[in-house]
Amino acid sequence: MTIELAPLPLPASADPSYFVDFGREVKGVNPGELIPPQFLEIHDALYKHDILLFRNVALTPEQQYALTKVIPSFSLYVFLSFRHSTIIFQAFDSQSESYGHGNNKIESTNSSTLHYIKAIPRVPQVQLIGNGTVTDYEGLATAALKHPSHTTFHKTRVSEEDEAKGYTRFCRWHIDAALYEYNPPHVTTLHGITVPKGDRQTVRYDDGTGDELPVPLAPTAFVLGKTMFDILPPEFKNLAVRASVQYAPHPYVWMAPARALPTGLGIENEGLETPTGELPAWEESKIKTFPMLSRSSSERE
Repeated sequence: MTIELAPLPLPASADPSYFVDFGREVKGVNPGELIPPQFLEIHDALYKHDILLFRNVALTPEQQYALTKVIPSFSLYVFLSFRHSTIIFQAFDSQSESYGHGNNKIESTNSSTLHYIKAIPRVPQVQLIGNGTVTDYEGLATAALKHPSHTTFHKTRVSEEDEAKGYTRFCRWHIDAALYEYNPPHVTTLHGITVPKGDRQTVRYDDGTGDELPVPLAPTAFVLGKTMFDILPPEFKNLAVRASVQYAPHPYVWMAPARALPTGLGIENEGLETPTGELPAWEESKIKTFPMLSRSSSERE
């Protein structure tokens, strides 16, 4: 079956000129059953469009992880769940042995902002998030899931009255990366198991513009870094190309006592972060510093 790429629907508030290539829905293929030519199409499509959406597909945790990591081989190469040959070809990220956000034992404790993440026991690189109690799921006997909310992470919150009317905020903007010891992964995959039903919400940007965005329940929003850079004024572009960011050791533990800005774009400067002497054991050599700008793996931009 031929692979078809369809543009993603945009909210009414979006300027289509910023979304010419950003995001595509993929039709005609199951990402867990790719043959080599199909994988190459998907690989190229991802690096051209940045986000790919596959609707109504079922993946095992092994398939989801394998899609991100390697293509095992039974001729030259073909995507399967398990290794069938000693010949391994790189897929999106052949180095993705680590957990997406770092040390699973540390980040799953209540001392971390990521304590709500539960790893799948037999494939710990794949992690479960959600809200409510899950029983007998992929090796997890029972998992009490609680999805993060701006109401517990931000310094201020939408009033309870407005929350009852369906208003909310973006909880936090981030990349899926450990930011300590490990480099960011090339690719992130999200697999929706059960999508919550209910009335739509309205996200307030709370950045002084008054902008709002109608969304379904439990949305994940994506932004294109290149577009963000393109619309910066010249003085900020000049800063961005020269700047880099050094992260604290175990940054999700370090930042746990702090509270976020109403935009979800950083934390309040109140000195509430965990002192480095009270963090889990860490090494200076594993602290990460990354440039504000980087080139994609495809070297397209």
